[in-house]
Amino acid sequence: MRKKMTAWLAMTVSFMLAAGGTAAFAAQTEAEEAAVETEADTGDASLDDPRNQDGIGSKEILVVSFGTSFNDSRRMTIGAIETAIEEAFQDYDVRRAFTSNIIIDHISERDGVEIDSVADALERAMDNGVKELVVQPTHLMSGFEYNDLYDMIAQNADAFESVTVGAPLLDTDADMAAVEEILVDWTKEYDDGKTAIVFMGHGTEADSNGVYAAMQELMTEDGHDNYFIGTVEAEPSLEDVLALVKEGSYERVVLEPMMVVAGDHANNDMAGDEDGSWKRAFEAEGYEVTCLLRGLGENEDIQNLYIEHLKKALEG
Repeated sequence: MRKKMTAWLAMTVSFMLAAGGTAAFAAQTEAEEAAVETEADTGDASLDDPRNQDGIGSKEILVVSFGTSFNDSRRMTIGAIETAIEEAFQDYDVRRAFTSNIIIDHISERDGVEIDSVADALERAMDNGVKELVVQPTHLMSGFEYNDLYDMIAQNADAFESVTVGAPLLDTDADMAAVEEILVDWTKEYDDGKTAIVFMGHGTEADSNGVYAAMQELMTEDGHDNYFIGTVEAEPSLEDVLALVKEGSYERVVLEPMMVVAGDHANNDMAGDEDGSWKRAFEAEGYEVTCLLRGLGENEDIQNLYIEHLKKALEG
């Protein structure tokens, strides 16, 4: 059978999610390494399914995530996406891979739970005789890291009869509009005219960072003037967002991660009690702050967008 490789690549840009064994992965910061060593209790790892079982049938969907060592968030976000995909594609076995070796090693050492790297997952699929491999990343946007992952899959494509790679979450203008609607609906109980609703993304120094500004522009154009989007590691920065919020007459601020998981950045950079956190910064300006520690992966509508991307990839 003629081998095929299909992908839904876009000119949009990505979070700093790294593909294992690549230069992008090697660029992870020392702060990220330290974070998994200093985190508090994050839940029971045994409640989460690592999806690394053998006995895979001939058709597999491999869900690839950067990963998180926050056990409860991992189960409620990445795990929830995987379960939704499994229910939507019952002819396929669903398996998991993380691109962060640091997180994989930390979970193994701390909890005794083994999660496959992308290389491990591909080897497992080969050993189990998978013929049709479908890969769905949980990246928010396509960019350097998504392309690194795509290249890694392409290098191993000859081991399978067919390989299909699905698109990230924010792949098209329609995706961005859909996510905007989801975010607004998810936070509507806080939208009282006196509350600024702030989403914290990751950010990157690459051109991919422009997606955050595009989402902000979309929110503003559609009349959601009290919605703001910033990043931890790029622009718009915390200072940029704080300045915009101060231009309004808000009394309260709701903080929420614009990330698939609610991991270290959400718990520490956003909601932490240490100086420098977003929570402390807004409190210092006199705002009453509410932190929503939930990842986008918990939202069923977000899960369904990944499913729709898989359907398009399989039909493409």
